[in-house]
Amino acid sequence: MKSVIVLGTRPEIIKLAPIIKKLGTKKHAVIFTGQHYDYQMGMQFIHQLGLPKPNYSLKISKSSPQFQISEIIAKLSKILTKEKPDTVIVQGDTNTVLAAGICSLKSNIPISHVEAGLRSNDWRMPEEHNRIAIDHLSELLFTPTRNSKANLVSEKVHGQIHVTGNTIIDAINTYSRISKNKSQLSVEIDNFALLTLHRSENVDNRKVLTSIVKGLVNSNEDIIFPVHPRTRKRLDEFNLYKKLSKSKNILLLDSLGYFEMLELMKKCTFIVTDSGGIQEEATSPIIRKKVLVVRKTTDRPEAIDSGMAEIIGLNEKIISKSIKNTMKDPRVFSRKTPYGKGDASSKIIKILQRYF
Repeated sequence: MKSVIVLGTRPEIIKLAPIIKKLGTKKHAVIFTGQHYDYQMGMQFIHQLGLPKPNYSLKISKSSPQFQISEIIAKLSKILTKEKPDTVIVQGDTNTVLAAGICSLKSNIPISHVEAGLRSNDWRMPEEHNRIAIDHLSELLFTPTRNSKANLVSEKVHGQIHVTGNTIIDAINTYSRISKNKSQLSVEIDNFALLTLHRSENVDNRKVLTSIVKGLVNSNEDIIFPVHPRTRKRLDEFNLYKKLSKSKNILLLDSLGYFEMLELMKKCTFIVTDSGGIQEEATSPIIRKKVLVVRKTTDRPEAIDSGMAEIIGLNEKIISKSIKNTMKDPRVFSRKTPYGKGDASSKIIKILQRYF
């Protein structure tokens, strides 16, 4: 079997790292599209996780999603013609994934989709468009849970569906052993909430972002906030960054590497986020933290069902109250992650080798 692995963002790098390490690079090529063009959000993670330098870096321009997608398709088509892989492996629901899927389909190369079947049923999310499309383009669909498999069955996708668990648990099992020694961040605060915000429907909307910021500040609880570059840009644009920086309870940091984030997740009291991946990571027995989801919907219902995550919405008063209440009682009672034992990458590779 010969594969091409296409990735372009921080979550893709982390979740595909266990597969890349097991497959090696003798027969397999890695293509980094550069969708996360900021070093701290892209190549830093490749370096940190000890992954080989990508065989190809597309270096796409900083432009609109539609232009990025067309640019990836144009550049990727030449590489696929040269490499002639048996399959193209993609992960998740980014613009990189959609572009790679369209290009692979038109190049008559079977698509293997890692983390298939997630649904939020929220059409405001660009990721929802991407994941529905790529699932219907794929020949092999690797779902993290039975719930995500059920989504695909109900949609009558044509590809083969395999429940494998989520490779994020593989990554945590591997890298948490070394994260303490590798982390460049020292935190002296006790009893703090870890905050991440990056979703376009939250940070690109002035009214929504203002409500979230007010809820955070008014909670008066200690919060550490590594600020995503996209979020920093919007906070500045909406005149909210100064409000956060002047608050007594919020510590603002630049975006962090994977080891630093792992250590913060392990040390924090609980997590406030709009990230899907962090909802998964927090269920790992190594982290095992309550998550408050600052969204109207989630594509990770398993975390909600297990009692490890709670959707708190976007109202400033509810956000503030939820943070206060969770600081008083951050306990979670589930001891088992719904996303597998940490052997998803091995299962996926065995299926790929059998199929191709």
